[in-house]
Amino acid sequence: MIGFLNGSIISIKPTKLLLDVNGVGYLVNISINTFENISDKKEISLHIYTSVKEDSITLFGFYSETEKEMFELLISVSGIGPKLALNVLSGIQVDDLKTAIEAGNISRIVAIPGVGRKTAERVVLELRSKVDKIIEMESRGDSYSIKSEAVSALTTLGYNYKTAESAVRDILSSAKDISLEELIKKALGNLNK
Repeated sequence: MIGFLNGSIISIKPTKLLLDVNGVGYLVNISINTFENISDKKEISLHIYTSVKEDSITLFGFYSETEKEMFELLISVSGIGPKLALNVLSGIQVDDLKTAIEAGNISRIVAIPGVGRKTAERVVLELRSKVDKIIEMESRGDSYSIKSEAVSALTTLGYNYKTAESAVRDILSSAKDISLEELIKKALGNLNK
């Protein structure tokens, strides 16, 4: 089984990439979150999950070990295959998904495109006791608690979750040391343009 690949990107799209590893091209399915982390790089390393079926071998690549662990937990839930699990990870950050599962926030999970209420309920039921094993991404630190608070404030004001999350993420990518109040003001300014 392939568990890790390191090479140069030949071509990349939001959900797939072709990776050259010593002259061999590997087609790897990726999440939108992984795409955002690697789209500006030439050389990358990916944690790989290899899915073997009787008629195909499919590779799923992840920028972080944490995202791969969440993917493996998701596919352990009955009714969730690798493609739906990848879709889930494209629609929500790993830390936010972990928080939603722990809190039993089914409406947040249903907000992910392609996930119905019954699937969301199964995810919460089957993974609530398992997600605490996933270690939060060290690099995100304080900005993530600020991010979730800002997104929560914007959704309370009536903004769509995905729109609010995108606005906050854009601001945090350029301004690392920002107060919660300033972050919300800037996000409101961007959303009301």
